[in-house]
Amino acid sequence: MAVITSIEPAGPAEARTPHRRPKRTRLPYLLLVPALAVLGLGLGYPLVRQVVMSFQEFGLAQQFGQAPVWVGPDNYVALFTDSYLWAVVVRSVLFCLACAFLTMAVGVGMAVLMTRMAGWARIVVQVVLLLVWAMPWMASLTVWQWLIDSQYGIVNWVLVRLGLDQFAGHSWLINPISFFAVAMVIVVWMSVPFVAFTVYAGLVQVPHEMLEAAQIDGANGWDRFWRIVVPMIRPILLIVGLLQVIWDLKVFTQIFTLQEAGGVTADTNLLGTYIYRVGLGQGDFGTASAVAMFMLLLTVAITFFYVRRMLRDEEEL
Repeated sequence: MAVITSIEPAGPAEARTPHRRPKRTRLPYLLLVPALAVLGLGLGYPLVRQVVMSFQEFGLAQQFGQAPVWVGPDNYVALFTDSYLWAVVVRSVLFCLACAFLTMAVGVGMAVLMTRMAGWARIVVQVVLLLVWAMPWMASLTVWQWLIDSQYGIVNWVLVRLGLDQFAGHSWLINPISFFAVAMVIVVWMSVPFVAFTVYAGLVQVPHEMLEAAQIDGANGWDRFWRIVVPMIRPILLIVGLLQVIWDLKVFTQIFTLQEAGGVTADTNLLGTYIYRVGLGQGDFGTASAVAMFMLLLTVAITFFYVRRMLRDEEEL
């Protein structure tokens, strides 16, 4: 029986072929220039214009051609010494964090449930979520206004039929606490489909072999979820959570529509509606621009943790 005692050297062609890196070209960067130029023009100019207006007295007179008056930091000084603004800020931050937390909790729960459902049940749930997500906001808000209407709303009708007679003719929008409870339900209901679909797409990419190996080693379902699934989809959770915080901090349509339906504006203003009412309502566009810039800085401050965490995870890859 022959025994191989040596290995033949590689052929001359194989030995002489070095590993070459692909040649870099500037063409991809040049192709991005038109898109970046349009993006910079569409987003950069309004931002610069807003910064300039925040240092000016810009009201209705300036809308009809009068030159704006440069007032320097006076708009910011007036805002930072206004106790009502800080009440709106605290209200906005608390509402944002509560909505983002509930949205993430319900959305992740829905995503996990979809991985455990039978095929037909999962399709039904996905179709329902897609319809909720695709429904126009104003159409959804019209339905919600009908549901919570004090005279003809189905919510009060059901509660009265259950024996809670104090809800006969009850208005959910006059009291600030019930107002924000209704607003939170609407915001979460509109946002859950995005979180559920995104997290579900990440869950189906988790290797089943790893979960089965952990189960064989004795890990229960809760341990498998927190020690294997969550770390693997953490980048998705961070990005989705970041987007939810940003969206919920600048929520406007839901709050404004409920205010117009009967809410007390002074007690239910958030930053989005406050900017609208100062700018378009009172015609003080300089102050509204200053509030908008403050809102931008507040958003950066709140989301700084998420951004730093994502950058850290990116460096570890």
